[in-house]
Amino acid sequence: MYICLDFIQMKDLVREARRLRLDFPILEKLHPSGHPLIYLDNAATAQKPRAVLSALHQFLSEFNANIHRGIHWLSQKATALYEGARESVAEFIGAASAEEIVFVRGATEGINLIANGLKRVHFQPGGEILLTQAEHHANIVPWQLIAEEIPIRLRPIPLQSDGSFDWEAFYQALTPQTQLIALTAMSNVLGTEIPIPDIAQVARTRGIPLLVDACQAVVHRPIEVKAWGVDFLVFSGHKLYGPTGIGVVYMRRPWGDIFPPYQGGGDMIRQVSWTRTSFAPPPAKFEAGTPAIAEAVALAEAIKYLQRTVGWDFIQAYESYLTDYAEEQLCSIPNLKLYGTARPRGCLWSFTLEDIHPHDVGTFLDQAGIAVRVGHHCAQPLMDFLQVPATIRASFAFYNLPEEIDRLVLALKESVKFFSKIEGEVKLS
Repeated sequence: MYICLDFIQMKDLVREARRLRLDFPILEKLHPSGHPLIYLDNAATAQKPRAVLSALHQFLSEFNANIHRGIHWLSQKATALYEGARESVAEFIGAASAEEIVFVRGATEGINLIANGLKRVHFQPGGEILLTQAEHHANIVPWQLIAEEIPIRLRPIPLQSDGSFDWEAFYQALTPQTQLIALTAMSNVLGTEIPIPDIAQVARTRGIPLLVDACQAVVHRPIEVKAWGVDFLVFSGHKLYGPTGIGVVYMRRPWGDIFPPYQGGGDMIRQVSWTRTSFAPPPAKFEAGTPAIAEAVALAEAIKYLQRTVGWDFIQAYESYLTDYAEEQLCSIPNLKLYGTARPRGCLWSFTLEDIHPHDVGTFLDQAGIAVRVGHHCAQPLMDFLQVPATIRASFAFYNLPEEIDRLVLALKESVKFFSKIEGEVKLS
């Protein structure tokens, strides 16, 4: 997404980013090397604002109790906060009701929950699942495990050369055997967006359920599950400035009624006897045992912070500016190759640098206080498609600053000189 900004607007955006940055105490730390910490690994996990840290502390110090089954005041208060968090998530992603929201440990567990349900009530032998070549392992491996039990086939849709969605390949892959479309909304490697609302329209007309991995997209774009018409959507709290150990499954009705429980235990039952158990309605029947109560409450606080303190208008305008600025600066480095240049896109860039292994570059950058991600990013099929073993990924958030990109680019240029010198010395020896 290109947003044309004049100099005054750009300065105002950067000034606001500096103000918001003060809400994140970890960004004030120094790296052990003595350099200021520059955190550019936001696609892996985002840092937490004080509001989220305070919500965790307040719940555990003032309201900690188990939920749903207690009649005492603390349990009632904890239950209200937990269910209030569910309401906040439902509103945040545009769900029809809070009953369509299931709390899990993360998006990975969420996809496994959905895979288990579809295995038991939907998949038929000979069926096919459409994915893209940009999928995270979490949206590949669960379906492969299902395919070991039911003869179904995974059909990856190739991407275009710039990383964008290939509509022609998509339509060619659609067949009467297509029983599920499972796609990322935004690649965690390329940053490019997949046109989920348009794909959802195609899926609805053909009666094919659609699952969306929104782990990356939910941080950068508003989500509207009801308006889009998707059947399932998952995301993890820790990428959304919330805590780890909490994730969300959106499950459009009637799927929640049709699916059997994913796990058995307390708090997901109506009645248990030695001969038979009847289950609570969704979402309770998918939340066996004691859930991540404090984490759900803190996730709701992260959503509140994002909506009320930061705001989507600022996020999209400033991150668009950061993305364009980073592209311009990175492209000033000779022999640096960017992967996935299509728009619209999220606020990240993956690249390789000459013949230097990404892990070597990542180690060099770390010594300069710069945190990036190197490796296959849990997307090895995509690495095969790109014909590289690994990439370097710099991913940005609304608290990152232009001068941090400058520092990154300077360090990358220094790394080229350093490794060229090492290579020259090796050749001379």
